[in-house]
Amino acid sequence: MTALAHAPAWAPPLDTAELAAVVDKIRQWTPYDDDALLEDVGAVLDDVVPSEDELADHAQRLRGHLMRLVAIAVAQEAGQSDPEADRLVHQARDVRAAEMPGDHMAAVGHLRRMAWSVNELLERLTAIKCVKEAA
Repeated sequence: MTALAHAPAWAPPLDTAELAAVVDKIRQWTPYDDDALLEDVGAVLDDVVPSEDELADHAQRLRGHLMRLVAIAVAQEAGQSDPEADRLVHQARDVRAAEMPGDHMAAVGHLRRMAWSVNELLERLTAIKCVKEAA
């Protein structure tokens, strides 16, 4: 049996601004929720076109899902071992960063591209065992 190397003890940041930034990030964190993700993807990809009043809300939730899935892929180093996962992470970052068009139907098209990116990345991360299969 080999001895385990001991990691250095964690010390909290001495800078209060740095500590406040960490606390702020913790407060903004939302957990991965596959039920909410699938519901949001389904709402955007449904045959019923979202109304103009719903567009910003859908966009915000889909961007959040993309951020969480990309963070999971990066943490699991999925892109290093799987070229398709790497491609989907880049696609997710690109579609998330794109501006929402002003025209209603163009905005719906953008939302649907985001929803497809969420769905494809989720499926790939599930296939390579980075996340559990969604219900």
